[in-house]
Amino acid sequence: MDEVLLRGLTPNVLGVLVRRGADFSAAEDAVQEALIEAVRVWPGDRPKDPKGWLVTVAWRKFLDMARSDAARRRREDLVDEEPEPGPAPDSDDTLQLYFLCAHPSLTPSSAVALTLRAVGGLTTRQIAQAYLVPESTMAQRISRAKRTVSGVRFDQAGDVATVLRVLYLVFNEGYSGDVDLAAEAIRLTRRLAAAIDHPEVAGLLALMLLHHARRAARTTADGSLVPLAEQDRGRWDTGTIAEGVEILQAALARDELGEFQAQAAIAALHADAPAAEETDWVQIVEWYDELAALTDSPVVRLNRAVAVGEAEGPRAGLAALAELDDSLPRHTAVAAYLHERDGDLVEAAKLYGQAAEKAANLAENAHLTRQAARLNALL
Repeated sequence: MDEVLLRGLTPNVLGVLVRRGADFSAAEDAVQEALIEAVRVWPGDRPKDPKGWLVTVAWRKFLDMARSDAARRRREDLVDEEPEPGPAPDSDDTLQLYFLCAHPSLTPSSAVALTLRAVGGLTTRQIAQAYLVPESTMAQRISRAKRTVSGVRFDQAGDVATVLRVLYLVFNEGYSGDVDLAAEAIRLTRRLAAAIDHPEVAGLLALMLLHHARRAARTTADGSLVPLAEQDRGRWDTGTIAEGVEILQAALARDELGEFQAQAAIAALHADAPAAEETDWVQIVEWYDELAALTDSPVVRLNRAVAVGEAEGPRAGLAALAELDDSLPRHTAVAAYLHERDGDLVEAAKLYGQAAEKAANLAENAHLTRQAARLNALL
């Protein structure tokens, strides 16, 4: 069974049903039923036209559900006649599905879940496993999301920026359960890039590829975090880096800078350095300045303080850090790092310990605790 093919066809099949007049929520349920049927039937009898087969089966599933639901009797004019099986239309409604699944009325978590199911073709069980929640909880989340967007016109213009934020949320979840969400986010972003010519879509794809290329070097065998400066660059995927840089360069050449392009430019500079000490920190600071102007994000300014500390010295970095709210996530960890670079090991050890207590996850807590222990052993 070609799961990649099935998931790739999912948005096209769903688009056909919606274009025929099916309610989005009911159409999505019907498509999922058709996918289950394909998993059962195709291994022994794969159709010559997979998309046409899925459209035919999904439409029949929709008709069955519509006819059996008394509350939908008003749709009888729609379902009186079933289209004859045949080749599926060539129209591609993928872009509209991206817009619909990332509708501003949805919460970020609901938009992510609906995108993974309706556009990505993942099952509710797979999504639930990836986000470490019970399947029933995820099913309710997806059902609420579908109800929320059920009245939205399918051809209504959408917001690309909202879609990109949803895809980036998926990417940052990484790997969990039996679904590699980082790889899935890259696949979906590639598909979006094929559907729309937009420099920020290209920027996000480049950013994902450049980060994903370093994945193998980010952790040790026991799951411990490896800071960027200490990573084995021989384990970075140079082919993926080259692809990301090429996509980024084409996007930047359009002179329509956006935040994902700026982030990708920073990632590219890190990837370009043969060794950590050869990193072009001056240019990275310049890109953080561009990114701060675009987003006015305190997190960006926090990362900029680290870059300033590398480019101009730790005291300059501490001065930049002093301008920021010390309640920011990772503020204490950054302060610890800059104090260590400045030679104040006592203050750095204390701050590493405090940062460990504020860590967002166990891996980060373990890393910061080790940093504090390392410095305390030197005192």
